[in-house]
Amino acid sequence: MAARALEEILEHIATKVESIVDLDALLTEITPALGFDYFALSHHVDVATGGEGAIRLHNYPDCWAENYDRQALGIVDPVHRASHVTARGFLWSELPWLIPLTPADHRILAQGREQGLRDGFTVPAHVPGEALGSCTFVCSAPRGDRTVPLFAHCAGVFAFESARRLWLKRGRSLLPRKPVLTDRQRECVLLMAKGKSDIEIGGILGIARDTVTEHVQMACERYGIYKRQLLITLTLYDGTLTFGDVEPWRYPHFWG
Repeated sequence: MAARALEEILEHIATKVESIVDLDALLTEITPALGFDYFALSHHVDVATGGEGAIRLHNYPDCWAENYDRQALGIVDPVHRASHVTARGFLWSELPWLIPLTPADHRILAQGREQGLRDGFTVPAHVPGEALGSCTFVCSAPRGDRTVPLFAHCAGVFAFESARRLWLKRGRSLLPRKPVLTDRQRECVLLMAKGKSDIEIGGILGIARDTVTEHVQMACERYGIYKRQLLITLTLYDGTLTFGDVEPWRYPHFWG
């Protein structure tokens, strides 16, 4: 398939998918054009207990899918685990350099090869507050080309984002999202997330402690909650704050 035709399909996946059936059809069309035989788009959870919000769409052989579910491999799958330690798409041949492979991992990969899942390329999907996920393209025979397939990377990113919108009902409004909090409320919550007390926040912002307390209480009311700790979680989840704002990376012991 010509590059222009691939670009048109990618644009459709990124902006025009209206249903899961539509997404499935587009992935079915683009997978062989990218040089692969199978695709799998999923959250890394046990599907049996993941609930309706767990994303899963694939065209893997039925016998492999049944075995995968029966063994609850969604959490221990070495390909899934490897996608948790990198933000870029990776070839399955890179697995030993991304994570230590155990005997159980080698058995899982061998079982996949027996079912025709021999060589793959996986694109991680990391969204704070949600289960991690990925989009994978797989060949039924060893893939001779060791270069990173950039079109496959784009397809994986766009497909997973479209799936999130469909599964999690994150429909796009014609209007930009309005902020839940005022600028001052956000400043107070951010400093609270950094461990500052109301007195300390007041000193930093040049306002009274009672005013800080009032701002935080009003922020809680806007989210319909009563506990400050949950306020921090919700603002991180919806993008009002980011983990970079809170700066946990400044504390090396945080990462073990």
